[in-house]
Amino acid sequence: MTEPMRVLIVDDHPMYRHGLRAAVEDDACLEVVADAADGASAVELALELQPDVIVMDLKMPGVSGVEATRAITSASPHIAVLVLTMFDEDDSVFTAIQAGARGYLLKGAGPSEIVRAIHAVGRGEAIFGPAVALRVLDAFSGRSAPARVAFPELTSREREILDLVARASTNGEIARQLHLSDKTVRNHISNILTKLQVADRAHAIVRAREAGLGRGTPT
Repeated sequence: MTEPMRVLIVDDHPMYRHGLRAAVEDDACLEVVADAADGASAVELALELQPDVIVMDLKMPGVSGVEATRAITSASPHIAVLVLTMFDEDDSVFTAIQAGARGYLLKGAGPSEIVRAIHAVGRGEAIFGPAVALRVLDAFSGRSAPARVAFPELTSREREILDLVARASTNGEIARQLHLSDKTVRNHISNILTKLQVADRAHAIVRAREAGLGRGTPT
């Protein structure tokens, strides 16, 4: 009988990590040898356990997924890294590939698609989600990718509120400008923090300004 493919799962969100582990373990041909909540632990476990495939999140505290991927593939190039993340901007995609990742999926992928991707990269194939694959092809063909909306995971109202947050507007100012209740603004901001995977308003402002939001002053 063929030995199962050995998998290491790396994600800083416990519920997602445990759910992914359960989905992978449903496949009798895959064995989860460990999971890690940050990049530093991922590097340590990878070098110790030498899994066949690592499913790697990108945005984590401390050592990022890109840094961990680079360290792992430099030391153990036979280990296949499959990136599984919420972020599909060009910088994330191409930086991960340059670091040695063999695949790149978004977290909207279903369990069966993720399991198929694990098998594929474990066999030495390169695998990308449909949207990511088109952008990789565009880059290599010399075509520029279409302009993208910042934070596509947010609704248009949430992006509008995030823009005002990045302009240093208070909740009260946002409520008055958008004709919303204070409670509605608070709920929107809570949803924004969750979707951006940031701990607080200050980190959301940093992310928003890096993406070009929050230019100018509050109106």
